[in-house]
Amino acid sequence: MVALVTLVNELDTLLKPGAYSDYAPNGLQVEGRAEVRRLVTGVTASLELLEAAVAAQADAVLVHHGYFWKGESPCITGIKRRRLQTLLQHDISLLAYHLPLDDHHELGNNRQLARQLGLIIDGQVAVTGAGVALWHGRLPQPLAPQQCADWIAQRLGRTPQLLAAPSRPQVSTLAWCSGAAQQLIDDAARLGVDAYISGEVSEQTWHSAREGGINYFAAGHHATERYGVMALGTHLAGQFAIEHRFIDIENPL
Repeated sequence: MVALVTLVNELDTLLKPGAYSDYAPNGLQVEGRAEVRRLVTGVTASLELLEAAVAAQADAVLVHHGYFWKGESPCITGIKRRRLQTLLQHDISLLAYHLPLDDHHELGNNRQLARQLGLIIDGQVAVTGAGVALWHGRLPQPLAPQQCADWIAQRLGRTPQLLAAPSRPQVSTLAWCSGAAQQLIDDAARLGVDAYISGEVSEQTWHSAREGGINYFAAGHHATERYGVMALGTHLAGQFAIEHRFIDIENPL
């Protein structure tokens, strides 16, 4: 068991949210009971995840995608009302860390994605305006683009959409940034790598891949961002001897 304030302080010390200009508040978003024995983690604080947390008798929920995003309506109606009502009715805290969790050097989404895919990390490159670093490295051995897509599908449980570059018939070096970072494909191409991996894909990404001579794998926003919050929850369970359960709410996107 750990005091909620101690848990929040540990997360803030570990992830350093003050260093990021983010799209939503990082840290404690909804305050529940003062002590935490059971922690549920998940990618997004959907109603389905919250209901699963209630069934698991969780004291707190820790996610990558929380609430109160810039530009959203401040009114507590509809979906937002039902979600907040579930948390408040059951006295469950909600903690959320967005860019700080993407970027963390050991527990973050990009570090954990590399681990899940068996990538050899060479380094990170800061990208102006991106908020997080672009990671780059290598496959253990070169693969054809479709073989690489099959490898990603096997490791993530989701078949990526492949935008193949005819000028790059083999993938050895890669860059990656999880989630909705498809716009960094041009920055990845400037690194001279064979391929770029992110979560989502936009219409213009096709042209960037073809004209930039880089293979692109849209491996799924959800699929590329499962592993950071999972690793973070495991770390906290070991730190404070609390129960931790990662609940994966299926999302094909």
